[in-house]
Amino acid sequence: MDYNLVHSIWTVLVLIAFIVIVSWAWSGKRKQSFDEAARTPLDDDDSVVSQQEGKRHG
Repeated sequence: MDYNLVHSIWTVLVLIAFIVIVSWAWSGKRKQSFDEAARTPLDDDDSVVSQQEGKRHG
């Protein structure tokens, strides 16, 4: 097998994988779980703040 053929096949496989990953990430089925994941750091901050306030007052 020629190196250029292997390189071309590898390039096509990586391009296909990229297209599959992008289509998966932008699919409407995943929107709710991605929105929940995006809010997770903010939810964690609220619980940490409330715990710290409880330690100060009690």
